[in-house]
Amino acid sequence: MAVSGRGPYDPQNIFAKILRGEIPCRKIYENDHALAFHDIAPKAPVHVLIIPKGAYVSFADFSSTASDAEIAGFTRAVGQVASLLGLEDAGYRLLSNMGMAAGQEVPHFHIHLFGGAALGPMLHRH
Repeated sequence: MAVSGRGPYDPQNIFAKILRGEIPCRKIYENDHALAFHDIAPKAPVHVLIIPKGAYVSFADFSSTASDAEIAGFTRAVGQVASLLGLEDAGYRLLSNMGMAAGQEVPHFHIHLFGGAALGPMLHRH
């Protein structure tokens, strides 16, 4: 079910529970500001979620309220994960949904990293 992406932050969302260790994940990478793990319903041969450790609802929230250290640590984590997974030569796609029209399902800012195959057009024409 799509969510607003404008808040308020729900500390009971699935990513908050993963960050607290209440729900397991298949972790790929972690630093002080981010956690990366395999998506449980992959849409590509490689489908990873990268989430900040702070309570941010969307990119708009994260980019306007996170500290410089959080933004840098999160951004570096995205690049590090792509490198660790060997996706840089063939290429990869980053995606973040914000709000209902975009199909945001979890009210915690996150980046989807897709790779491992030709991904086709970014959007299907309507």
